[in-house]
Amino acid sequence: MRVAAIDCGTNSIRLLIADVATGGHGRERETPILTDVLREMRVVRLGQGVDATGMLADEALERTFAATEDYAALIRDHSVDRIRFVATSATRDAGNRDVFVAGIKDRLGVEPVVVCGAEEAGLSFTGAASVLPTLKDELVLVVDLGGGSTEFVVGNADGVQAAISTDMGCVRFTERYLLSDPPTATEIAAAEAAVEAKLVDVLAVVPLAAVTRVVGVAGTVTTITAQALALASYDSEAIHAAVVPLQDMDKAAGELLGMSRAERASLGFMHPGRVDVIGAGSLIWRTVLRRLAVLTQGRLESATASEHDILDGIALGAAGRLD
Repeated sequence: MRVAAIDCGTNSIRLLIADVATGGHGRERETPILTDVLREMRVVRLGQGVDATGMLADEALERTFAATEDYAALIRDHSVDRIRFVATSATRDAGNRDVFVAGIKDRLGVEPVVVCGAEEAGLSFTGAASVLPTLKDELVLVVDLGGGSTEFVVGNADGVQAAISTDMGCVRFTERYLLSDPPTATEIAAAEAAVEAKLVDVLAVVPLAAVTRVVGVAGTVTTITAQALALASYDSEAIHAAVVPLQDMDKAAGELLGMSRAERASLGFMHPGRVDVIGAGSLIWRTVLRRLAVLTQGRLESATASEHDILDGIALGAAGRLD
């Protein structure tokens, strides 16, 4: 079976076309295996201004619809059997999301599914866990750091154990706090305090102190990982499954946070659509990892980056795994 999965977030819209087969891995039931046919990503900034206005901007909708038309053509060209379109934080928050839903259905032929935060967290864990080695007794925390929200989901070999979605992301926090270029110490302090406040809510639901591994997914984390690895250009193979010491991840995040936008734009691995928001994403990731180091009393020494995330979870859902 060939499936198409589309993840439409606050900052980007991504397409995965994949062939689905089944394999063993010693489990009682066969496990679907995704083989990539095509991956595409466009920065459309659907969440532009949503935090302030509660509405999707006309120009943001136009950018997203244009990307969807391109994806629809690719899906037709690759003879896809099933399509699943999932929209997340920006669309959840928007008062005019019916305009978005109708526009996507007109262009793609399927109605987008606007998932709640808990569903988003579960899809992220499924995507990340699909490429991890056997979990055995590990308790893994997956952090999906997006444009409008960040999901924290803890799971093990039996699946998701606890999850929460928080209203913090690189676009939202840039628009709220980091208005200067580069951000000022006062702005950084306010943003860090806001992250810490969100983590209080996370701790009430998710057992962060008990985790044995943390996996970060989505473009913010992979971009920070590229900085930590000192890559000259974006290299998915080098980034995927990279295990980076916490101190190196902290250093890389701090460097990106402190740079001007012009300095970030000059980095060979930096996507143009992340230049203005990677500082806020770096601040969130750094603050989360620092809190984890304290909560685990130093037992957690590294963070793993994954190129496989909610998009892979959506593809498995399109194949019937999660439906």
